[in-house]
Amino acid sequence: MFARIKTAYNRDGSERRYLQICESRREEGKVRQKVLCNLGRVEDLQNGKLDDLIRSLAKFSDKLAVVDAAEDLFADWSKEYGPSLVFRRLWENLGLHEILAQLFCERELSVDVQEAIFCMVLNRLTEPTSKLGVSDWKDSVHRPELESLKLHHFYRAIDFLDENKEMIEEKLFYHHTDLFTRQLDLVFFDTTSTYVEGDAGAFDLLEYGHSKDHRPDRLQVMIGMLMSRDGIPIAHHVFPGNTPDTDAFIEAVSDLKKRFNIQRVIVVGDRGMMGKRTLELLEKLNLQYILGVRMRNVKVGPEIVASPEPYTLVKDNLKVKEVTLGGDRYIVCLNEEEAKRDQAVREKIEIKLRSKLEHGNIKDLIGNSEYKKYINVTQDAATINKEKLKQAALFDGLYILQTNTQLPTEEVATAYRDLWQIERAFRNLKSTLDLRPVYHWTERRICGHIMLCFLALVMQIKFQKLLMNCESEYGYTEVIRALRKVHAVKIKVKDQEHLVRTEVHGAAAIAFKAVGARIPERVQKV
Repeated sequence: MFARIKTAYNRDGSERRYLQICESRREEGKVRQKVLCNLGRVEDLQNGKLDDLIRSLAKFSDKLAVVDAAEDLFADWSKEYGPSLVFRRLWENLGLHEILAQLFCERELSVDVQEAIFCMVLNRLTEPTSKLGVSDWKDSVHRPELESLKLHHFYRAIDFLDENKEMIEEKLFYHHTDLFTRQLDLVFFDTTSTYVEGDAGAFDLLEYGHSKDHRPDRLQVMIGMLMSRDGIPIAHHVFPGNTPDTDAFIEAVSDLKKRFNIQRVIVVGDRGMMGKRTLELLEKLNLQYILGVRMRNVKVGPEIVASPEPYTLVKDNLKVKEVTLGGDRYIVCLNEEEAKRDQAVREKIEIKLRSKLEHGNIKDLIGNSEYKKYINVTQDAATINKEKLKQAALFDGLYILQTNTQLPTEEVATAYRDLWQIERAFRNLKSTLDLRPVYHWTERRICGHIMLCFLALVMQIKFQKLLMNCESEYGYTEVIRALRKVHAVKIKVKDQEHLVRTEVHGAAAIAFKAVGARIPERVQKV
């Protein structure tokens, strides 16, 4: 259908123009136009009647109704809204706002620096980037308090975190405990490394060492973390990049006893922490411990494994037995599924060894750490060391713990298994929170950056636990993705500004419920 003007002429030659609604049709192979209705003379319709008619007809058109409404509507911007609402509530629930406000008041620092810390933690949790990147990223997030932040606020905030690391950790710990729950029972410890990019200069922390990032070509720092039984980070320590795990463990545990005023605690550490110095320190500090033993490096390892005590089933894939030797208490743990895998791997190595020896590839064997421990090399020949293969078979699927606690055997084994929580936390720290690589080039900035990641990790782990308490069917990553789709849109309607929230569905709604936050009104006046 279309509109057309039909012109007619009076006897005096003057024109009469009529507005018609017509339709084109094909009849007998020819296109013909049919008048559907006459709307009247154009002159009569131009006094406003035509405008009224068009508006009336527009009500029956979805598209034109929107176009008509949009004449008075202007959308200024759309920004992420969900994460800032949810994580700000969690930030306050954890007491971080209170803790920082007190420290800032004591040091007479501006509120902007405190807000900069929250801004950077929020960035770590959603879209990790550099401090320069955060300065730009904040403009895509709706939180009015972020608008005044400048780049220098972020760097001042990093310096503040470095200067007040210990105080923040202690206040955060005591905020969530009272006189009845302040006593730690189990503390897990582990270490990792992270390297520094660029020309970092020379200072005490940066050293070449054993890189757990597989980057021996980079200067690095070591990070040790202490975590409670429920998986919440308590404190972290930054060491020079060449610090042995044992030294890091000794310093961290000594510091733990002093700072948190603990009377009884069981320290759990992996096999890298085990050593004579470690045991002496723990005994001196009157601390109980559960430590992994390097089975193949301990003379009594085979004797402990071969002891006749029977195994007790703890779980489907874990059996344990207790052995006392030389006054020391050992717990032998057996994973039968892992034993089968260890046996299969060793048998493959033996097959490869025989094949290479038959073809005279002795140089390949000597240079391979996987093979050389199972061969004997003389000037004349190389042979398989059957005794070492036999000894290795003793340890299939096994690990040994040494402890001075009075805990039941099963609890000792279970406590050590829980060490995976801190290992997972380190994976989160270095991947989800993007700890590595570090681009800061001064000690205080590197340490401040790591403290920032520590706070973000506390937030992430606590949030994950809250989601589990809500029996959420959604994982952490899925919830974050859903939250980021919740936007605030600033619109102007007839010179009146409004904030319109996009819909909150599924995983995003669970996030608000988990932290106890109310979903804001859909439309708010600015």
